Amino acid sequence: MSGVKFLDRLLDGVSVEWKPLGTLAELFRGSGLQKKDFTEIGIPAIHYGQIYTYYGLSTTKTKSFVSSDLAKQLKKVDKGDVVITNTSENTEDVCKALVYLGEYQAVTGGHATILKPGNCLLGKYFAYFTQTDEFATEKRKYAKGTKVIDVSATDMAKIKVPIPCSENPKKSLEIQAEIVRILDTFAELTAELTAELTAELTVRKQQYNHYRNHLLSFEDGEVDWKNLGAVTNIKMGQAVNKQMISANPGEYPVINSGREPLGFINEWNTDGDPIGITSRGAGVGSITWRDGRYFRGNLNYSASIKSNQEISTRYLYHILLNMESEIQTLCTYDGIPALNAGNLKELKIPMPSFVEQERIASVLDNFDTLTNSLTEGLPREIALRQKQYEHYRNLLLSFPKPEAAAT
Repeated sequence: MSGVKFLDRLLDGVSVEWKPLGTLAELFRGSGLQKKDFTEIGIPAIHYGQIYTYYGLSTTKTKSFVSSDLAKQLKKVDKGDVVITNTSENTEDVCKALVYLGEYQAVTGGHATILKPGNCLLGKYFAYFTQTDEFATEKRKYAKGTKVIDVSATDMAKIKVPIPCSENPKKSLEIQAEIVRILDTFAELTAELTAELTAELTVRKQQYNHYRNHLLSFEDGEVDWKNLGAVTNIKMGQAVNKQMISANPGEYPVINSGREPLGFINEWNTDGDPIGITSRGAGVGSITWRDGRYFRGNLNYSASIKSNQEISTRYLYHILLNMESEIQTLCTYDGIPALNAGNLKELKIPMPSFVEQERIASVLDNFDTLTNSLTEGLPREIALRQKQYEHYRNLLLSFPKPEAAAT
């Protein structure tokens, strides 16, 4: 049965009204509460930043606590209340909701709004609704700011929420509870399957690391060893920052101080030069591979093979990846971690015959495809399961608005 048909049967002809959140619940903006206020034990406390990084949709226990004296000054969170973030660095994360289901009263502080549901709204039903595209569209209307995005409690109260059978609060809550039950079941099954797939992925990664270490371990005298600088040209990319990227958006990924693109720009400076080594920052010493054209930033070295050297590009990538921890020992940590090109050039790498390099690279590429590819293997399967859950969640929470129904 499709989500739409099931929803029709669940509603059984009852009407659905879109009502401003402020008419369905009380909303209170918090104040105070900093990380330095946390204690080992005490009154349960929810910090808005932890809603982004630690919690899921709901929780029965808090990560942090505060003293009873400080708790008296903070806004109170009761069982069934929803704590909603008011600020974020992007519109996607702002208004993230956490349902508190703990038995002991908790507290929260600034940059968070407490929603206390009335007699016609379930907190968890609303929390699920905040994950839909419809809610995302609504909150963007009220989002203010550029570097820091804010949706005030006053504006949050204006966002409309679909309420089935609003003229009968008991019936409305029953329908909401059934929708929550179904979504909880989907979420639980998705989490279980994801955990199983993640465990299998971990095993495959361990197998990959085992074979990589085995294939790239050589006895003394078995092969020649050369300095990295003797077989490759080490060059730094061009200066780039987020402002440049946002001012010149395009199709080419920007690789700089990490494995993931910093963004996408309308120009490229690298083509057929896929191996990168992060030179500075938290990801210093990380090895990257990027096919095709892209923009290499000034926090990333390229390692391109010299024309007079017989070395496989994929072999070089795998050997550097296997030596990542050794590369990181070459870094300096005086303030911001940095990797000097001169030190990198002195790194010694094993040089078996070109035929053997190709064989090793082929074996490791097969393992790499199974474990790390985004379009093949388990990561793709995990992503599909998550999309399936999101599809049914959106179906169960997609109610026609009056203006849409009239067209």
